[in-house]
Amino acid sequence: MTDTSQTQPTPPEQPADAFEPYKPRSPEFRAAMDALRGLRQDLFHDAFAYRPLPRVGTGGRLTRRLRGRTREYAAWRAHAVIVAAALLAMLFGADSAMAGAGVNLVLGLLAAVPVLLTMVRPVGAFWLSMAATPVASVVGSDGFGDWPWLPGAFACHLFVLTIVAVRTRPRTAAWMWALTALYGLGAQFLRGETYFGSNTAPLLFVSALSLLAVTVWHIRREARQEVTAQRTVTAHERSRRTLLEERTTIARELHDVVAHHMSVVAIQAEAAPYRVQNPPPELEKAFATIRENAVAALTELRRVLGVVRAEDYEAPDAPQPTLADLDALLANVRETGLAVERTTTGAVRELPQGVGLSAYRIVQEALSNTLRHAPGAGAKVEVSYVLGGLGLRIVNGPPPEPSLVKPSPGAGHGVTGMRERVAMLNGEMTAGPTAEGGYEVTVFLPVATVADGDA
Repeated sequence: MTDTSQTQPTPPEQPADAFEPYKPRSPEFRAAMDALRGLRQDLFHDAFAYRPLPRVGTGGRLTRRLRGRTREYAAWRAHAVIVAAALLAMLFGADSAMAGAGVNLVLGLLAAVPVLLTMVRPVGAFWLSMAATPVASVVGSDGFGDWPWLPGAFACHLFVLTIVAVRTRPRTAAWMWALTALYGLGAQFLRGETYFGSNTAPLLFVSALSLLAVTVWHIRREARQEVTAQRTVTAHERSRRTLLEERTTIARELHDVVAHHMSVVAIQAEAAPYRVQNPPPELEKAFATIRENAVAALTELRRVLGVVRAEDYEAPDAPQPTLADLDALLANVRETGLAVERTTTGAVRELPQGVGLSAYRIVQEALSNTLRHAPGAGAKVEVSYVLGGLGLRIVNGPPPEPSLVKPSPGAGHGVTGMRERVAMLNGEMTAGPTAEGGYEVTVFLPVATVADGDA
């Protein structure tokens, strides 16, 4: 009989709790681990990475007034400030009456080099400043001066903390300040209580004020950037939505206009054979073909353009307005208090329904903008029937000063809708302020003549 118990593999030892690695940690533990990860990422990971200081923009209030090379040099003002700070730290470091010229030179370089390094390797400059501080204490301290921060090290480290905080982010500045405090307390502990004391507290206090100011500046800049980005996105979305709504409205009106004419063609083609006695079969077949094509085109048009209608949209019972209804529009506008004049030049003629509708809507929108943005101002509407098209000019003057009615900002996309209508008809449009302080809209809508249509 074979003993199989000796041949079976021994299972690995299981921990007391196999699910221990998967248990959720306490909030304190997670916070500590997140803090350590932040410290490693901010001050240890790629600490000496090359990050050159970019030039500053010249679009500010003061720099915009500069001209020529002076404005080009203004883009380097951040570098100039850092160089000036390095020279100031060097002056503090080399101003030791108890040391010789060589020692003063070394102390000055130890104070200036970390500040200059912030222009290319900001985090590395902090570590260099931390390393230069004890070296400067050993080289330049006589045992009775400032300790552990000599004047040059004091100024150097303060400048480095401030510049690196500006170039990085508030969390990095907090870690640098904490390590500075840790170094100062450690140096004080190692030195003992037999000396005059440490100047770490003044450094921590002044640097805390400096870092607080930089943090507030960061928060304000980020908030301003976020607001600007949100405004840009909102304006883009509003413009896009307005454009889509205007195109939808145009498509609906186009559907109504074309559907009306195609329906008339179909009805006339069906009734035409009954108006002629004994029409030839060829004529009846031609009219039947015209009616079939008209009905097919009408069905296809409704299928394609009908999708833009909202579920609750109802086609208007009344005909769409044209330039023939412009007098009623102007009378309605005058009732609101807007003094508007109309001038018509050229031979008045019947226009295609799409052109007449678009012209009416353009005048309507331009006058609405006048009521909204220039309350109390007068307006002029000029309609010109010219060869090859229709010209429109709507101009208003500046609002009176003082005015009891304040301008309404509105959505700011009325001009976008007008441009869409003009582009649909292959026309041209200009809109902008006038020299008198008003606003002018000029439109030309091409209209084919009868000879062109026959050709």
